[in-house]
Amino acid sequence: MSFFRRPDYQSDATQFINSLKEQKPELAAQQLAGRSLLWDKQVDREAWDDYDEGRVEQKPYVYQTNS
Repeated sequence: MSFFRRPDYQSDATQFINSLKEQKPELAAQQLAGRSLLWDKQVDREAWDDYDEGRVEQKPYVYQTNS
């Protein structure tokens, strides 16, 4: 170990999260359950293809009048 080495820095937020995880070990499982509610979904590729086909190109300057 170097003579000039400083101790590893941890921010207040990191210290808070680490202490919270120690106090509530079930927190990781709850986070995964919450994530699965919003993000872990099956994607319907055919529906996305239909959305992409129905997309209309936007003009470079949308406020320009047709004159």
